Amino acid sequence: METPLSALLLDVPQATVIWLVLLAAAALAVGGLVAFPVRTRRGVAGRIRRAALSPDPRLAAEADELTRYAEEVSVASERAATTAHRRRQEWLATQEAAESAWQAYDAAEAGVRRLTAAAALPLPRTPRTPAEYADREQYLHRAALRAYRRKQLSVGQLIAALAHDDGWDPRRHPVAQELALARIVRDGLRARQRAAAERERAAWRDADIAAAAARSLRDEALAAAARARAARQQLTTPPALRRPAARPARPRTATTALRPHGRPETRLV
Repeated sequence: METPLSALLLDVPQATVIWLVLLAAAALAVGGLVAFPVRTRRGVAGRIRRAALSPDPRLAAEADELTRYAEEVSVASERAATTAHRRRQEWLATQEAAESAWQAYDAAEAGVRRLTAAAALPLPRTPRTPAEYADREQYLHRAALRAYRRKQLSVGQLIAALAHDDGWDPRRHPVAQELALARIVRDGLRARQRAAAERERAAWRDADIAAAAARSLRDEALAAAARARAARQQLTTPPALRRPAARPARPRTATTALRPHGRPETRLV
């Protein structure tokens, strides 16, 4: 026969199980309510962080443009440096040629002065015979040929000397013939020296322009590379800290330190 006490003791395990189930359900509900706002906040913060650090399409396009510009200017700078080096070598070659032309002219001018001083002295008297005139003619021809072989006379001047044209007189005294020939050679060398000096000045101007362009493009290449680096760094910078990237600037020219060398003018005798 069951008594109330025995019935209560039989229901205790079932009640305990029910209470444990209810407590577990309540714990899960409370834990979910506590964890859900944390996960929500973390998700929102992650989305905000990704949005803040994601590259701006406009800034990315601008960074690509600056990078391409920097590469183009770098290539142009290298080419300009090569051109400047070549122009400088050409200028140095023309400078050497002008120096050689000056030395040749200076030697010819000294010879003219020496012969002018000698011609001012009384010339020895010689008999004016056909043999003497023949010797003087042969002397003129030999002197003209020697000057031609030294490239001091042109073909036309040699022909004129052999044909006794353009003021060539075989009857003159050998000293007078030598002075006339020296003056003609001197004048020709003077013309060559002036032409060489003009070529040197033209080459210097070209080298000057090329050097200025090379320096300007080199400076612009360095500035463009710096702008490209700054633009790429801004892609990983938060929007609040970003600064607008600089636009490519037009290359500026610069002066140069090259200077041509000149020669003093010499009065012709």
